[in-house]
Amino acid sequence: MDRDSGPRVRVPEQRAPEKPGTADALRFTVLGPVRAWRGSELLSSGSPQQRALLTALLLREGRTATAGELIDAFWGEDPPSQALATIRTYASRLRKILGQDTLVSESGGYAIRIDRGALDLTLAQDLSAEAEKARAAGDRCQARTLINKVLGLWDGEALASVPGPYADNQRTRLEEWRLQLTETRLDLDLEVGCHAEAVSELTALTAAHPLRERLRELLMVALYRSGRQAEALAVYADTRRLLAEELGVDPRPELAQLQQRILRADDELARPADEPAPAPAPLKPAQLPATVPDFTGRSAFVAELSGRLATAEGSVMAVSAVAGIGGVGKTTLAVHVAHQARKHFPDGQLYVDLQGAGARAAEPETVLGSFLRALGTADSAIPDTLDERAALYRSTLDGRRILILLDNAHDAAQIRPLLPGTPGCAALVTSRVRMVDLAGAHLVDLDVMSPEEALQLFTRIVGSEREAALDVVAACGFLPLAIRIAASRLAARRTWTVSVLAAKLADERRRLDELQAGDLAVKATFELGYGQLEPAQARAFRLLGLADGPDISLAAAAALLNLDPHVAEDLLEALVDTSLVESAAPGRYRYHDLVRLYARACAERDERAAERESALSRLLDFYLATAAGVYALERPGDRLADHREPTQYSGLTFADRHSAQDWLYTEANSLLACVRQSSGPGAVRRAVDLLWATKDLAESGANSKQYEAAAITMRDLARSSDDARAEGRALITLTNARLVAGRFDQAERDAQRAMRLARAVDDPLPSCWAPNDLGIIALYQNRHAEGEAYLEQAIANFRADGNRPGEASALCNLSRIHLAMGNTTSAVSLAQQGIDIYDELGHALRGANGRYALGLALTQSGRFADATEQLHNALAVFRDSRQRLWEGMATFRLAEVDLAAGLPAQAATKAEQALAVLRGIGGEWRRGNVLTVLGQALKDIGQPGRAQVCWREALDIYEALGSAEVEAVRKLLAPTLPA
Repeated sequence: MDRDSGPRVRVPEQRAPEKPGTADALRFTVLGPVRAWRGSELLSSGSPQQRALLTALLLREGRTATAGELIDAFWGEDPPSQALATIRTYASRLRKILGQDTLVSESGGYAIRIDRGALDLTLAQDLSAEAEKARAAGDRCQARTLINKVLGLWDGEALASVPGPYADNQRTRLEEWRLQLTETRLDLDLEVGCHAEAVSELTALTAAHPLRERLRELLMVALYRSGRQAEALAVYADTRRLLAEELGVDPRPELAQLQQRILRADDELARPADEPAPAPAPLKPAQLPATVPDFTGRSAFVAELSGRLATAEGSVMAVSAVAGIGGVGKTTLAVHVAHQARKHFPDGQLYVDLQGAGARAAEPETVLGSFLRALGTADSAIPDTLDERAALYRSTLDGRRILILLDNAHDAAQIRPLLPGTPGCAALVTSRVRMVDLAGAHLVDLDVMSPEEALQLFTRIVGSEREAALDVVAACGFLPLAIRIAASRLAARRTWTVSVLAAKLADERRRLDELQAGDLAVKATFELGYGQLEPAQARAFRLLGLADGPDISLAAAAALLNLDPHVAEDLLEALVDTSLVESAAPGRYRYHDLVRLYARACAERDERAAERESALSRLLDFYLATAAGVYALERPGDRLADHREPTQYSGLTFADRHSAQDWLYTEANSLLACVRQSSGPGAVRRAVDLLWATKDLAESGANSKQYEAAAITMRDLARSSDDARAEGRALITLTNARLVAGRFDQAERDAQRAMRLARAVDDPLPSCWAPNDLGIIALYQNRHAEGEAYLEQAIANFRADGNRPGEASALCNLSRIHLAMGNTTSAVSLAQQGIDIYDELGHALRGANGRYALGLALTQSGRFADATEQLHNALAVFRDSRQRLWEGMATFRLAEVDLAAGLPAQAATKAEQALAVLRGIGGEWRRGNVLTVLGQALKDIGQPGRAQVCWREALDIYEALGSAEVEAVRKLLAPTLPA
């Protein structure tokens, strides 16, 4: 059979913007990276070019964009010949992601239909309009709040990394609007008396935009009102010099008039529009720690928290609780946000480290005593009991606007007495525990930095070459504490380069030991959380860290821990609440990379080797038992169940093949990781059988690289342990992967050795499948008589083993051999025999493989209508079964039917559709086949130039793979090739 595979894209999880809409509503952002969410799920928006199409449609705000407009937006004046087809392909892919009702085709173009509040840009436009109305009405504070919300919607550069001239123009337009909004907000800052706070921001902005006179005008006013008249005049002098040198012009009249007013010490200029009231008599605490000078990224979190704190000026006390793993930067973020929010809390800021991660958390009554003193209460007036202190604290805060930063809280019980409870005040809490039981709190889960943010932080501290720095921050798991420690170690060692540090961090067993500098250590941060776990939680934390997969399901975790799923879920959710484990999705859990290393270190220290091995053995048993059930459901009558290794742990069962497939593709990365880490004679045999039971992962176009890597690992382990049975089976799984990739010489060597080993140990599985695969290889290499002998041997072996699905497979493959030898009548008969067996056994997917083979035979017999019917039936099943490679190949075979029937235009369309499906999922040899047919179709419709482009690309593929088709394509290109 043809086989195919390719990696499935995993999209890293990211936070969706908080905007109005239902839980599953679509939302989009363009004020930063172009992204789409359905509810809180980040959708894959595809390649940069696909995002460019999404951008062009979103920025039209529901209006239709014609194909010509989109081509101009993508390529400008020099579009490629396939521009229209490319646009249609991208539109089709986006429609599958967003839905038919969202991306619509009309009037020869496309449009996106969404609610106005679903796009951050339109939300920003609406908020900006509200701000203008508030300012016109004299409500400057409301106008400032609204403009800050608008600016908070930006997440870096608008339309980040979107290519094309249209995106470039729109990016420039949005950046100009962002600057105008910033100028308006700064103007409002000066009107309400926040001139001192505005100076530093204006200084940075004028340095970034030196020719922008409005910014310099605002800076002069801010400096003058801050009592810095000479500096304000120096700004004017510098502006006049710069404009003369760069543009040959003088400052605009408004700037010159402002200089004269400053020289005259104009009293009206020195007074803000809203003169602030005199400071109140009570003490004004200012206890916030200093913010770090190199604070980096986190713009969405800063905007979110700042917006919440700003609401404290209204009638409700605002409480925000930031939770996250140790070292993720909770305190740094909270302190930074608190400093930015100071203007909203003119009566002061209180701060305390509650030491919640330590052995002895701070007592609430002790903290209340220190707060009351800071607020001006005499020691003699402070009561003794917690309740009385809390009551006096709330009374003292009544009528004031104070921000309380409660850092490193242990739990909600510790902080409840410390909450102000009065309008106008706000509390910002950080903790490793999610404050789910803190009524009314706005909960924020802080994740690690994005790769770009992490790289920016590292290079701000030390500066470095980009590639080596990327290796360092990746080894740090993008955890801010780890990045700071790594950068500090590098800065303290002049002889080290970034590459030296990256090499040290590459050793996983030493990585945590390397990540310590002075009194900072990543391991010590994790140790605080681990030390507070109950024994059962600590055991779960240790053992689950042993599994290599990117995440783990609840069912798999229960198997590994040997616990009832309900008990396992309680333990895992407790670990999520302490931020030691993350909830990847409902019923799925994952570790941060550094936390996993720490968990494994704890397992090696606190668990016996036998228990560690048993845990991983149970996990392997679970995956094998479940995967074997999926395999049996997909292939009724197959003998794998009779020949596989037994398991001690049972697996899941499924009601139908679709739910079984859901499990297989969801678990693919995790179970392949489990295969790769399996060792020991018994484990290797079960791991090899697990690979055998998950052949669909290689054939579907999904996970092909991971599947092949796992097969190579198992082959090598079996060979080094001299286990001929395991090696033979591993070689067959490896043959599958290499057939998909079109590497037939390697596949043949693997299958030949597997057959020899199978005979030596009398193993029926490779004894049957090795000659079947060798027959396929011989077919592709035009060794038809040899292939016929192999397949007849395979049929005999399958029949001897009672494996009827295997027999059907070999019959269909033999049909292909007879077809290649010109025996069309027997080819049709053999394919039909295979289909009859599949249908009798209820094989939906394998029956489609049989119909695929029959469609080829009918095509060559000249029965084009019958061939089309068989191939369409097969195509429907392949799509339903997520077999992307087979979907592409069936579409390609339909193109061959059209070409043979004298319909080259239809053939070209189907061939292009097949290429679109096959692109990026492996099986380059098959893409060469499609390109060859596409070239023939293009030639027949009078496009010889495009035909030669297709044939040259096919020739490159065949030459790289050493395929037998090289000479045939060379003949097609003969007139254009050098002698």
